[in-house]
Amino acid sequence: MPIPVSQISAKEFSSLPEELARLWRIPLSDENEPAKLISALRERIKELNCLYGVAQLAEKHSSSIEELLRDLVNFLPHSWQYPELACCRIMFEGKTYKSRGFKLTKWRQSSRISMYSEPVGEVTIFYLEECPPADEGPFLREERILLDALAQRIGTIAMKISTELKLQELNKQLLMEQKSLQEANVALRTIMGRIEEEKKTVYKDIDVNIDKIIMPILNELTLHLPKSHRRYAEMLRAGLENITSPFVSKLSKNYLTLTSVEVSICNMIESGLQTKEIAKFRGVSEGTINRHRENIRRKLQIKNSAVNLTTFLQSGMWKKS
Repeated sequence: MPIPVSQISAKEFSSLPEELARLWRIPLSDENEPAKLISALRERIKELNCLYGVAQLAEKHSSSIEELLRDLVNFLPHSWQYPELACCRIMFEGKTYKSRGFKLTKWRQSSRISMYSEPVGEVTIFYLEECPPADEGPFLREERILLDALAQRIGTIAMKISTELKLQELNKQLLMEQKSLQEANVALRTIMGRIEEEKKTVYKDIDVNIDKIIMPILNELTLHLPKSHRRYAEMLRAGLENITSPFVSKLSKNYLTLTSVEVSICNMIESGLQTKEIAKFRGVSEGTINRHRENIRRKLQIKNSAVNLTTFLQSGMWKKS
């Protein structure tokens, strides 16, 4: 038949496995006198109310350790054996919190508060007058266990509040940085938009200047050049026209493997120059130009096809490749 908890003796409690026994901070008493049992029961009820109250206060002051400690110093004395004579002092990180009617006396019970294994203060219960002796001066063994548990709990709560406040500050900073980045992106998009507009204006001005100023001069110059040199004038005309409709830049962008020399040769081929003319213009042999043409065909992916390189470049077929 199961034994009621109220009848379990300290000897029977000691038979629990060690890891479970450590969880039971206040051992059961062997006391059998009704009056003493009732008194012990009342003390245990106060201790339970104390732990419950601390949990409630921690929830209420979840963002301020100072407000929590101000309430705790007035709450804790009611959980000791002689609450009418008890007062409390909590010292935490250089600050001191005292209960109403606090007075420094020699009848005291203290426990250290730690955070991250480092001492940061202490919680102390004082009696204003001398009281009957018990396990630790006028204090009960159970009160020592309770006070140590409270000090540990205060340290744990303080660490939690500190961590949450740091997280809130980090979140605040991240939100501010995010807002700054968004504003910077808006400003950057505005600047990029202005740059694009300015580029269009510049291109338009260049187009107008080439069309209205340079081309008429080039046409007049072409008329006075020997026929053997007019080809170069035509090449210059094609180059100027390419500024407004950039063949070179688009070809380079579409075929990144083309070297600058190969792009220049492509531009000459697209302008209608033959291998002999290109070789003479660049001061190299025709064989060198032919090797460049082969490399260009390979990079344009038409090496094994029958398509003519000049036709390929002039027709714009390379844009679709």
